[in-house]
Amino acid sequence: MHRPTIPFFDQAVAAGFPSPAADHEAVGLNLDRLLIRHPAATFMLRVAGDSMTGAGILDGDLAIVDRAIEARPGHVVVAVLDGEFVLKRLRLRGGRLFLDAENPRFRACVAPTESGFDVWGVVTAVVRQMGAASDPPKADEQR
Repeated sequence: MHRPTIPFFDQAVAAGFPSPAADHEAVGLNLDRLLIRHPAATFMLRVAGDSMTGAGILDGDLAIVDRAIEARPGHVVVAVLDGEFVLKRLRLRGGRLFLDAENPRFRACVAPTESGFDVWGVVTAVVRQMGAASDPPKADEQR
């Protein structure tokens, strides 16, 4: 499969007054190489809900999840809890694992030590489309 490289201007862009970038040379940047360390162990999923807004993860975002990274406390993880996928921050308190939301409206959940709990992977990046760009592409536009 062809992995496209898009132009990348290796310069920070001001979010205030614009700076002319005409004299800056574009180099190629492959997003797969930038965002995915273990391609065979990586998948994406769409986030639903607002329990992770404090971590900058919003409803509708795409989460890139790497199953090859060993989950440690502090990581944002995708876990299976009682047969359902959840995206939460893994924490260790008092020798017990917790799945914490990053929104004060949600309570922490103790990660059960018995069956019914499994960490599927570590969230390594989040992709968010802005404005009208967030409309899903039509079938003939997908590649």
